[in-house]
Amino acid sequence: MIEVLLVVIVAYLIGSIPTGYIIVKLFTGQDIRKVGSGSTGATNVKRVMGKKWFFIVMILDAIKGALPVVLAKMFAVSFTGIGLLPVLAAVAVIVGHSKSIFLKFTGGKSVASGVGTILALNWQVGLIIAAIWAVITYVSKYVSLGSIIALLISPFLMWFFKEPAAYICYCALGALYIVYLHRENIIRLVKGEENKVR
Repeated sequence: MIEVLLVVIVAYLIGSIPTGYIIVKLFTGQDIRKVGSGSTGATNVKRVMGKKWFFIVMILDAIKGALPVVLAKMFAVSFTGIGLLPVLAAVAVIVGHSKSIFLKFTGGKSVASGVGTILALNWQVGLIIAAIWAVITYVSKYVSLGSIIALLISPFLMWFFKEPAAYICYCALGALYIVYLHRENIIRLVKGEENKVR
């Protein structure tokens, strides 16, 4: 139980590091939560600082998502047969990103950090998800649509690659959580009011 608690706490704290907030505050003095969608994620950072910083924040958030999962896979000794601790680390990371303790439990929508966790669990699935996101976003011009569809496909890919049930369940529940975080985007998509990437 001590190892489980340690994994969850460390992963949550790493996930809570508000990358987008820190970068925007450091370089512009603005609070990213008061701009655009109010999210601390890469898409909202792009509205303030441009495309270059969109990719920088996205990569940093993906690394932030992957790191605790990689550490749990390398060093955790409990429940190794079913892959439970890496999954708990992954869950804690995306919760930390969206409900950061450093930002009074606000944050981003956990897409990049979520993809980072999937990359750490299975790099092939992670790369496929990233490619699906890129293609759908490029064609539709909607980041939210690409994010939702790519992550909803992830549990089926984990099943295809014969990963443990814990990985498949994590991707399914994680995808539903990220869909929930995008509920306002979904309403805007249905109404044709969602902002496009330019």
